[in-house]
Amino acid sequence: MSHLHPRDILIAPVVSEKSYRLIEDRKYSFKVHPNAHRTQIRQAVEELFDVKVVSVNMLKVKPKPKRRGAIKGTRQGWTKAIVQVREGDTIEIFQGAQV
Repeated sequence: MSHLHPRDILIAPVVSEKSYRLIEDRKYSFKVHPNAHRTQIRQAVEELFDVKVVSVNMLKVKPKPKRRGAIKGTRQGWTKAIVQVREGDTIEIFQGAQV
């Protein structure tokens, strides 16, 4: 697999009530590149946000069927990473936007 840049690995933060509850435990959720592995995600988060990562959990978000009137389709599946950072570290992009 070709080398991915840290900005290519982390696509977007996941904004949901559940992801904001996890922040209290220093866990941050990101939508990540489907081919990225745990080590790449750990390195990308440490490099971009200057924090120390304790653990990385990954899961596949399954595609869901959707319809709009007569048009049927499927929403694309994606990969989510939940990253726990060291005690005392925070990631600022999540701070100002509390739900």
